[in-house]
Amino acid sequence: MDEILEEQHATLLVAYTVALHLNNLLVVTASMLEFYRLRLKNRKQKRMISYTYERHLIRQVNFRRMVFDSDLTCMENIRMNIAAFYKLCDMSESIGRLAPMKNMNIKEMVALFLYIISHHAKNRIVKREFVRSGETISRQFGLILLSILRLHEDLFKKPDLNYLGALDGTYIKVNVPEVGKPRYMTRKGEIATNVLGFAADSRVLTNAISRPNGLKVPQGFYYLCDAGYTNEERFLVPYRGQRYHLNEWRQNNLSRSQEELFNYKHSSARNVIEICFGLLKMRWGILRDRSWYPVKTHWRIISACALLHNHIRREMALDPLEAELDESYMDSHPMSDAQSI
Repeated sequence: MDEILEEQHATLLVAYTVALHLNNLLVVTASMLEFYRLRLKNRKQKRMISYTYERHLIRQVNFRRMVFDSDLTCMENIRMNIAAFYKLCDMSESIGRLAPMKNMNIKEMVALFLYIISHHAKNRIVKREFVRSGETISRQFGLILLSILRLHEDLFKKPDLNYLGALDGTYIKVNVPEVGKPRYMTRKGEIATNVLGFAADSRVLTNAISRPNGLKVPQGFYYLCDAGYTNEERFLVPYRGQRYHLNEWRQNNLSRSQEELFNYKHSSARNVIEICFGLLKMRWGILRDRSWYPVKTHWRIISACALLHNHIRREMALDPLEAELDESYMDSHPMSDAQSI
């Protein structure tokens, strides 16, 4: 009986020893697995940090190359020199209430917006140039657009004396739903918005004046208009049936009557707005072709382009785009500060 008990005791002792060793083995194995898991996780984190830092460096190099390499490069990419760009960034932050993002500063945000409207760049091209996601680009574009529009009190051209400016019109192509295309159809069959008026000047002007927040003309002031408008108080149009356009005066610039002399002076002053439209479309590529933005957003873009045009006219003593205009046209119509919008 004692031998049996001793044998059972020895068997239990061996089983306990084996179980203890197995438990220790499992603990060691679990520890080793956890060690390798953490090691692998750290490697992935290091690779992710390295990849993020690499993207950041590429982004900064591209941004500095596009904007801060030289004034010439800056004007080619965002249509203004470095000093004017710095001034716009300061105004966007202080007046336009534009706030920097966690991984994007004010300067990069403004440069991104200017690049898009300057070159009418598609999302995939902007993603490559600025090393940003498409979602970030779309979100920042809307924020910066609103910020630029808040600068209208500072950038909108104030009238001088009794002469407010000149009224004319131009077509800018827009992207509208199929149901809205008849409303935007021009005489040439294009889908475009009429900026103030051209094909139906009087109707558009009447609509602009009648709106609650529409065009306001103070008493004693006036606009110069072409013959498409009705001659009425505060809107001065030329005499009909007389020479008017400047190219009609190039061979014989002697006026035959007081009406022709009035038309010549009227046309010389009113052509300022035509030069403005030409500069706007030369400067901002987004105004030269149909945009993929909704039409309401495009209206805001048009206003922002006009405000930025005024900013460039105010901050840059020399505008390289003037040299690209027709020389003969520019000789007869020298640029002046009146060509702010």
